[in-house]
Amino acid sequence: MELSSFDFLKQQDMPAGALYMVATPIGNLGDITLRALHVLNSVDGIACEDTRHSGPLLQNFGIHKKCLALHEHNEIEGAQTVIQHLAQGKRWAYISDAGTPGVSDPGARLVNAVQNAGFRIIPIPGASAVSTAISASGSVMLPSEGRFQFLGFWPNKTKERDALIQDIRINSKTSIFFESPHQIKETLLDLSKHLEGERQILIGRELTKKFEQLVALQISEIPAWLETAESLKGEFIILVAGRQANNHETLEHSSLLVWANALSPYLGSKEIAAVLSQTLGLSKKEAYQVALDAKAQSEKK
Repeated sequence: MELSSFDFLKQQDMPAGALYMVATPIGNLGDITLRALHVLNSVDGIACEDTRHSGPLLQNFGIHKKCLALHEHNEIEGAQTVIQHLAQGKRWAYISDAGTPGVSDPGARLVNAVQNAGFRIIPIPGASAVSTAISASGSVMLPSEGRFQFLGFWPNKTKERDALIQDIRINSKTSIFFESPHQIKETLLDLSKHLEGERQILIGRELTKKFEQLVALQISEIPAWLETAESLKGEFIILVAGRQANNHETLEHSSLLVWANALSPYLGSKEIAAVLSQTLGLSKKEAYQVALDAKAQSEKK
């Protein structure tokens, strides 16, 4: 592609002594933006999460620049090298292995160090697995009216997983997280055991790639789907719809938890449930669940 034919790119401001955080494709090379190509062609050097991974990407677009490996294990040290270049009035870019830097990828420490050193950060937007999945999520995002919480990569430790499931169970926002092919079956089965069966879930696999798959299900349908799934290989992103208040609830669940937490130093779970039921019009079952949720929340602190 002849970037020289896009005159509008040349007219964009490219200040010196600045770090450009450049989003790259999450699978399909066609998702690289014209602005990203222009910036990567124009900077003096490129810091990469993994030079072995980014090398083929850059070569594919004919970009030949000095590259510096900057990953989670050397991010602070690498940031100082980048800062030295910026202090000489040079322009540097940072790219992660895929997607937007800083979204469950290295980049945050680099940005913090560069900002503290007094240099400018310029984001170059592009592909992100999170926004890609949201755009195709439909009913999963409807209950929360577009609000969501991003949980990053699903943890390996049982205690941390249990805490997140509890958070998802009581949260009214859509929850989004990444999962590996090695744990995806176990994680989905855990969700099916602990969440209401009617909740909506979107399972995204290998987004933008050749074998991309998007599956919308109810939580109760997960076990059957796992039995017939085409493949559980590749990179996964999961969206779980937020908790919906039923017709008997007069307050948001978060507000009910405030009441329950205020009563917990003085009353047990059954007594708290009785107070909530009598004063707020909840059913005994719903009130007791709020009391249990408040107890579980306090144990996490």
